Amino acid sequence: MRRRTYPSDTTAAEWALLEPLLPVPACQTPAGGRPEKWPRRDVVDAIRCLVDSGCKYRALDFPPWRTVYGFMAKWAAAGVLSVIRDALRRRIRQGMGRAPQAVAIVIDSQSVKAAETVGKNSRGYDAGKKINGRKRHLVVDTKGLPLLVMVTPADIQDRDAGREVLFRLRLMHPELTVVWADSAYAGKLVDWAKQFLSLTIRTVSRPKDATGSVVLPRRWVVERSLGWIMHARRLVRDYERLPQHSEALITWAAITLMTRRLTHPLFVQQATGQW
Repeated sequence: MRRRTYPSDTTAAEWALLEPLLPVPACQTPAGGRPEKWPRRDVVDAIRCLVDSGCKYRALDFPPWRTVYGFMAKWAAAGVLSVIRDALRRRIRQGMGRAPQAVAIVIDSQSVKAAETVGKNSRGYDAGKKINGRKRHLVVDTKGLPLLVMVTPADIQDRDAGREVLFRLRLMHPELTVVWADSAYAGKLVDWAKQFLSLTIRTVSRPKDATGSVVLPRRWVVERSLGWIMHARRLVRDYERLPQHSEALITWAAITLMTRRLTHPLFVQQATGQW
């Protein structure tokens, strides 16, 4: 077994949370398959190291980078990351004494520069932020826990991407009722969401006379979540050729934050009532 020395490595408690949520290896299914050469925990540690440190895939040697990339892409395409994210979010909410499913959400976007590895067909220029790259549309609950992330070219307007984001959310979470957003999501999107998705969009605008940084009701929650994931160096700039791989690594950053929260002694004491 590999000795765990990187700050991003999973602890025993974190691995106990993650391992049951990963798909069963092919060799253990009725159809059968080749046994996996590398331990699953080593693969997860390598993905977390990539996201946390911002290194290249080819800089990984535990396991070889092709193995790491293959598992990352396969799990992302199969929806495994969504299952893990949702299971951890429900567990955190229950530990906080809240219902496992959220009914109110907050949405916002973030534009980041794209590296030369990002093709022209999946990047754009955000004139407002003066950024040539991609835009991340993040949806969280009122505690800042992620429900969905979607990556688009940076020139896509928030209200245009909002239709796709809210449509996906309605399919996955029929219990949702209220969406908090900024004024970029106002206009026709509000009426469309109400008519076709039965979702109420409530916008929180910045005060007209405000100067500098202002903490806005509801919106600060998603802005804080965007700040959290930016601690992962791989996410400071977008390097992924495919938007879905960018979404996968953002989700891995969120998963790491949630597993660390679930295994933190103070959260364990709160959840079990052992203060």
